[in-house]
Amino acid sequence: MAGLFDSLQLKSVTLRNRIGVSPMCMYSAAEGLIDDWHLVHLGARAAGGAGLVIAEATAVAPEGRITPGDAGIWNDAQAERWAGVFRFVRAQGAVAGLQLAHAGRKAGAAVPWAGGAHLADTAGGWPTLAPSAIAFGGSLGRVPAAMTDADLARVQADFAAAARRARAAGAEWLEVHAAHGYLLHEFLSPLSNRRMDLYGGSFENRIRFPREVVRAVREVWPENLPLTVRFSCTDWAEGGWTIDESVELARRLKSEGVDLIDCSSGGAVPDAKIPAAPGYQVPFAARIRREAGIATAAVGLITGAAQADAIVRAGDADLVLLARESLRDPNWPLRAAKELGATALPPRQYLRAW
Repeated sequence: MAGLFDSLQLKSVTLRNRIGVSPMCMYSAAEGLIDDWHLVHLGARAAGGAGLVIAEATAVAPEGRITPGDAGIWNDAQAERWAGVFRFVRAQGAVAGLQLAHAGRKAGAAVPWAGGAHLADTAGGWPTLAPSAIAFGGSLGRVPAAMTDADLARVQADFAAAARRARAAGAEWLEVHAAHGYLLHEFLSPLSNRRMDLYGGSFENRIRFPREVVRAVREVWPENLPLTVRFSCTDWAEGGWTIDESVELARRLKSEGVDLIDCSSGGAVPDAKIPAAPGYQVPFAARIRREAGIATAAVGLITGAAQADAIVRAGDADLVLLARESLRDPNWPLRAAKELGATALPPRQYLRAW
């Protein structure tokens, strides 16, 4: 089997290794416009040796932001800012990716260092949308409006328009966010979707809108470039979305032209019991890869070089995505290569240190 430092080809894109930087919100944009922080943050991880750098959850519409500080790509000015980041990431030998997102009922919250609770309209918050008029709970207590047919059509179009802008800006890898209790995940989970129409109730109905969004994105995203989807493979809550349903949805999305499933979990409800431990989500990636016949990415408390290499060599996932560990050490791939006896060259400006 391939190892962590073997290349990975997906469609026409080749990753120099099986290490990716997971999308992580920085909450540091203004009106959706990213700035130098994002260039330095993402650029440093590309220079640090990652094969893939996926930019944070990027809102497809203003009301789809988690916080007022979220990055956006609902207009051309925002896309132009992303273009400079993508150019630098590619120049360091990494593949530049972007995650498209809509926060649904979790939108309109304060940034984490200001508490993360829903903001009042008078304090910078805004009305939210969801499959059903059910609040997330806890500090996110705003009751969303249940989406109308017009809302569904508009959000689907927003995702497609954002995908076009992402490609025009130079993204080579696109991920649709359907995890962590945000809008598309809200449609999937019976805990947040209580609709009585064609978009709620049965499994077939609950997956309908996420499939429509993915189909709309695939129609405008180049066929030769990877399209991926992030799932919460289980809600970790009774009566919620399950790994069995994730496997079946992965099969359906493969037929829609999706190339890889990014396998996360949780986020649907505030009281989920998550058994977090090193590699605790890897079995989801392994099962979806095996049973749905689609490439997967493993995420979640993957911190060690040998651990990451073993995941890939076992065939549990095609690549690993690092989040917090990448924040702690932007040069993690270079250090991992040294530990494993693999070849990974730093930027020539840094050669004297390696």
